[in-house]
Amino acid sequence: MGGDDLPDANLVLAFGDHDYFHSAECFAELRKRFPKACIAGCSSSGNVQASKITDKDIVATAVRFEHGRVRMLSFDVTPGADIAELARATGTQLKAADLRHVLVFSDGLFVNGTKLALGLKSCGVTVTGGLAGDAERFGTTWVMANEQAKSRRVVLVGLYGEVTVNNSYCSGWTEFGAERIVTKSVGNVVSEIDGQPALALYKKYLGDLASSLPASGMRFPLKITTQEGDHSLIRTLLAVNEAAQSLTFAGDVPQGSRCKLMRTNLDNLIESADIAAQEARPKSSAHGLCVVVSCVGRRIVLGQLTEEELEAVERHAGAGMKLTGFYSYGELAPVGDVLQCHLHNQTMSLTTIQE
Repeated sequence: MGGDDLPDANLVLAFGDHDYFHSAECFAELRKRFPKACIAGCSSSGNVQASKITDKDIVATAVRFEHGRVRMLSFDVTPGADIAELARATGTQLKAADLRHVLVFSDGLFVNGTKLALGLKSCGVTVTGGLAGDAERFGTTWVMANEQAKSRRVVLVGLYGEVTVNNSYCSGWTEFGAERIVTKSVGNVVSEIDGQPALALYKKYLGDLASSLPASGMRFPLKITTQEGDHSLIRTLLAVNEAAQSLTFAGDVPQGSRCKLMRTNLDNLIESADIAAQEARPKSSAHGLCVVVSCVGRRIVLGQLTEEELEAVERHAGAGMKLTGFYSYGELAPVGDVLQCHLHNQTMSLTTIQE
């Protein structure tokens, strides 16, 4: 398994924060250099190259499996499409006795990541990945799947055979305040919490910072726990509606969920990356790849210290592990020991791949 300029590579992961990424010329150049490879990737809010973040460029990582194999499928999402069903049908096609893991890269704005994660359960193995970014512009995101990158696309990369995959994720956020109930919500829009207008309650907790909403909301995400109580997820605030007194989050918030506000400090975020890297570190010292998907929200909060979370990952991943990845609009990863993939916000997801 290698990561240099390999003309016989069978997998290339490409991430880009540049208009060139979604041009025909970009894919043509990658195909010319890697004629045999499955080429997958997406636009980003920053690219991961070892322990460095790069902007306004493209990072491509070539992988050659000596014993494993790769199969890739994609689907496009049209208005009104059943995203969960599209993901379920596509994931089912990837299933095989020797399927070990699935990497997923999705449009970050048009695709409902919660429903996507629900459909990906059909893969029958662990699934990790993320939602494409567009820096902090939130305009259009792009996904590459063996052709010129397109918006409204989702790509699934199946890894088969003698491949060992580990994964972990981290947040570094701590909850505060009273636990409350989401009493009225539809999809990712929350109208009432504990029977009170959601926006008014949010403003009460934020105090003086409420005047900077929704930007200040990036520092105060919502922890939600399902009615079944089987897992908790983090949701980032995207927008507020003063007229409706509602909050819009970067992922679904089911009605009836329990919720708490969260906060963090820079040290906690960096330390959480350190812990996640130790959890994802493979037992073998063989060469491999570590795919990093970290939330653009973490980058906004960490600011100039963002690379410290990547340095923490590189420090614990092992000398033979190459880091690649991107800053995203949402992370896809299992929760605990359960195979079911979930959409996360404000987290870092790590996937290590070895033969």
